[in-house]
Amino acid sequence: MNTPTGPNARPLWQRLLVRRLKFLGIIAGLAIVGLGGSYLVAPQLLLKGHVAWEAMNAQLETRSVQVGDTNWVYYEGGQGPTIVLLHGFAANKDVWLKVAPILTPHFHVIIPDLPGWGESSRVAGASYNIDSQAARLSNFLDAVNAHHILLVGHSMGGAIAGVYASEHPDNVIELALVDSLGLKFKENDFAKEALAGTDPFIFNDRAGFERATSLAFENVPNIPGRFIDVFVKDNIKNRAFIESTFKELRDNSQALALQDRLDKLTMPVLGLWCHDDKIIDISALDTLRDGLTHSPAISTSIINGCNHMPQMEKPQQFTQILTNFALAHQ
Repeated sequence: MNTPTGPNARPLWQRLLVRRLKFLGIIAGLAIVGLGGSYLVAPQLLLKGHVAWEAMNAQLETRSVQVGDTNWVYYEGGQGPTIVLLHGFAANKDVWLKVAPILTPHFHVIIPDLPGWGESSRVAGASYNIDSQAARLSNFLDAVNAHHILLVGHSMGGAIAGVYASEHPDNVIELALVDSLGLKFKENDFAKEALAGTDPFIFNDRAGFERATSLAFENVPNIPGRFIDVFVKDNIKNRAFIESTFKELRDNSQALALQDRLDKLTMPVLGLWCHDDKIIDISALDTLRDGLTHSPAISTSIINGCNHMPQMEKPQQFTQILTNFALAHQ
């Protein structure tokens, strides 16, 4: 009697397993081809998927609310004391996704796209300077019942946060200003270019994107080329708004929007800066400290190894400083 040989000689369970593995291999191959095709043809879809995954990992939900002239789109998640995080110029709520998963286990986190930026709406011809945005922020916080908050603002968002806090001190129990606009600082190359009317955040190609990124990061992120193309396309699409807002912020009343309001900040204040900030020089931290004449507690922290984006370059250290500040005044 001959002994069967070849694939049919295998037990049934082995043959079924081989078939299943082959099927899974085909599916995986198709997925890889699909991802590769998406990267080449529709990289924006991959970017959106990655951002959605990061938000889900941080236990954040995307929500929206119509307030006045603006449809605000924002992240919300976590439980505990409320922290509101405001992004800077030419940015959006996604710049906080590296610190969000560290915060949501301990805090109720709200991260909006400021009006005109990201997914929040904008009104043609309307002003989006610091004062206008602070007024819109007031209405938004009322709409989402965000009361007695720790308010955190980065760069342009810092100026907006500071102006809002000066006008609504009863609603801000703590204020954190991160590499913040709105203060006097030692004139650097960025300031000279801005005063001359040059907006370094305008770019038309990959090289321009890399120059703009190197201005804000100590260690420039390694971003695949097709993803950079998405950012370039978005920058061109929003060019008119970016230019008009930049022009508004160059006005002395806006560039120093926080300077004359420092004595109205009556809550504990944290000033947090990257040591080598090329955009808002670290000398602004001295200006902040000297002007807080009515704050009951002033904290300052300096992070090494980053430029203008500490929440992205040093998320662990950034979050530890912010958390310690928050807990010290609860």
